[in-house]
Amino acid sequence: MKFLDLFGRIKSVVIGMIHVKALPGTPLGCMKMSQITEEACREAAIYRDAGIDGVIIENMHDIPYSFSVGPEVSACMTAVCAAVRSICPGLPLGVQILSAANQQALAVALASGLDFIRAEGFVFSHVADEGLLNACAGDLLRYRKQIGAEHVHIFTDIKKKHSSHALTSDVSIEETARAAEFFLSDGLIITGAATGVQADPRELREVSQSVRIPVLIGSGVTYDNIERYLDANGMIVGSHFKQGGHWANAVDPEQVKRLMGKIRELRK
Repeated sequence: MKFLDLFGRIKSVVIGMIHVKALPGTPLGCMKMSQITEEACREAAIYRDAGIDGVIIENMHDIPYSFSVGPEVSACMTAVCAAVRSICPGLPLGVQILSAANQQALAVALASGLDFIRAEGFVFSHVADEGLLNACAGDLLRYRKQIGAEHVHIFTDIKKKHSSHALTSDVSIEETARAAEFFLSDGLIITGAATGVQADPRELREVSQSVRIPVLIGSGVTYDNIERYLDANGMIVGSHFKQGGHWANAVDPEQVKRLMGKIRELRK
């Protein structure tokens, strides 16, 4: 299935972010799974009713992140994702599991009927706030094949936020994009320096001209700047859809409706 088949359009797809509350076993975890799932479903319904193009589900409240993601995280995320799928049966849905738990995300997507994952550390190495992260493309795509999840798209961050890229300072973002395409990424995600920070429109243009696969914006899209990113295949919007514009807050229905109203006008 291609990007167009999944989302029904090839440009300016808007994907809303659900930041799942801190899961059991994580330092900030204090809610029962029933409460966590209910809140995720409430936010999914807001996105669905506003006419969003897709939704991605992420365990961002599980700070501090670890590369050693336990089975309880996969189990809990499967429960949340399956519940969201049940109330959004026709909406393209994705998942990301932090940190860099890309194989786990594939398994969760397969078990809960999701359509895509967001993967970090796909090509090259970088130093994240969790530590050194090495490329995973070879193992990840083999795992997808082994479990029969080839229908699940893998959208991959390049030169990702919250990271130092000194190790690859001699490799441009265009070269990184071409490497990810060569390693069979289904789409690329470019971001600003941190969550909520605007991506560089120049990088969007340069990366889009360098590859033939979809390019998505992964941070910093707002009502006021969305015109700068209309040439992107997709835009993942998180912070701007939250109360007060802060990622950790609940989704604000009015913010979602306002941006979706504007994007519909711009698409005409």
